[in-house]
Amino acid sequence: MGFPTAQVLDNYHAAMTGDFDAVIVVGDFAQDLPEDFADFIEQAAQLDKRVGKQALLVAAEVPGGRLILAPTGSLERDYDDVRVIAEAAGTGARIAQQAGSSKPLLVVFGVPQQARYGQAEAVAYWGACQALYEPLEAREALGEAELETVSSIGIVGALDARWLEAVEAGKRVARDLCGTEPERMAPPKFAEYCQQAFAHSPVRVTVIDDVQQLQHEYPLLMAVARASLGVERHLPCVVRLEYKAPQPEQTLLMAGKGIVYDTGGADVKTGGHMAGMSRDKGGAAGVAGFMKTVALMRPDTVSVVAELGVVRNSIGAEAFVADEIITGHSGVRVRIGNTDAEGRLLLADLLSHLRSEAHQYTNPQLFSVATLTGHAALAKGPYTALIPNGPARVNAITDNLWEAGEVYGDPSEISWSRREDFKFVAPRTKADDILSSNNGPSATTARGHQFPMAFLTIAAGLDKHGSDSNKPLPYVHVDIAGSGVEGGDWQHGKPTATPVASFAGCYLHR
Repeated sequence: MGFPTAQVLDNYHAAMTGDFDAVIVVGDFAQDLPEDFADFIEQAAQLDKRVGKQALLVAAEVPGGRLILAPTGSLERDYDDVRVIAEAAGTGARIAQQAGSSKPLLVVFGVPQQARYGQAEAVAYWGACQALYEPLEAREALGEAELETVSSIGIVGALDARWLEAVEAGKRVARDLCGTEPERMAPPKFAEYCQQAFAHSPVRVTVIDDVQQLQHEYPLLMAVARASLGVERHLPCVVRLEYKAPQPEQTLLMAGKGIVYDTGGADVKTGGHMAGMSRDKGGAAGVAGFMKTVALMRPDTVSVVAELGVVRNSIGAEAFVADEIITGHSGVRVRIGNTDAEGRLLLADLLSHLRSEAHQYTNPQLFSVATLTGHAALAKGPYTALIPNGPARVNAITDNLWEAGEVYGDPSEISWSRREDFKFVAPRTKADDILSSNNGPSATTARGHQFPMAFLTIAAGLDKHGSDSNKPLPYVHVDIAGSGVEGGDWQHGKPTATPVASFAGCYLHR
């Protein structure tokens, strides 16, 4: 499986007969302590004033003799959320691993009876797994068994181990695909990883890698890929993932940005800003991760179809340049404003494909997921930005995703699409239908993460499916540029696997 399995127990006493070798206690130590550990904790506090203030290991009469105290601090303030439990559990899990534990038990206590903490134990397990995850390159070079030494994690609570593991499996796929360096995860190898991840599963994988077919069906994507065509190992592809529910009541149509390396193209990134651009495939990685959870949960009523555009934005004589006018799959003529605004181009073609077939599916909802703009990171910090169109707003899709993110530790914030965004990308002459971007960085552009959603709406033909149309299609653009890696460190930070948990919690868990 590659990550710690989940062993669910009804209470701590059941663990006494198990083979756990450490206990991690997570909670606010200023509140009533769990009865089974109160004496040990109080004795430790007499000797060490750090108890309850920082994570510590103390000797105690518990399985393995190791009691790890992982304080969360207050959980009652207006601005507190369940992520603090994930972080404390992760810190405790690392201490347990470093101490030699391979089968720790997680005990979460003192959680307020509030909706935002409704999945606290599940989030604690995922937080521990996040902390224990090691990069794919490291596992392949040094051996998975040598690095990931925790084989299972016990959790006390009313939980479903299958659900916990399905979400974590999806998160692991997302981390691997997002975080792996650009040669190991070049487009053909990205596709190969997906084929292996979904082998013998109900998810059908189709890899479109014929250059002529791609040029015909995905012209904007192939403009981005043009300078990479001379290098065989960098050749682009579209990875299509399909899960058909037995009794579909809803269909998610998802486009994922998979730029395996973004040099900026002809508008080359300078001043050290190219470092970390192997993670510009985080959107496609997150969609593939969610599909892994779908494959394991096999929902009866939710179908999912995803297209991932997997491309390298290279520099060279064949690179596309600003001022070019390229007709996309939708028939919309796009004037290139800046070649570093490449992700929206491939997303437009992917969304156009999904839009054109949406009528085949039951209750379709469209999503684009991407590490798209520095502005999203600046405006939202570590939160995913959700930008809905009119039908999505009417159907409360972003509200539901926001709520799921709060409960499952994968938070987001909602932005709105406005008339200024559509005016920003309007054509200046009749030579084209839309402008892809301005010339400046998104982070210094007013509404820099909102106006790309307007571009995508028009360039994908979704402007014909608004609330004022005969065939409205709900569409949400999901920008994970601020939330995709821990601490906003795109070169060294560990991928967060967003938005796997929020989508899984919203659409798969009832």
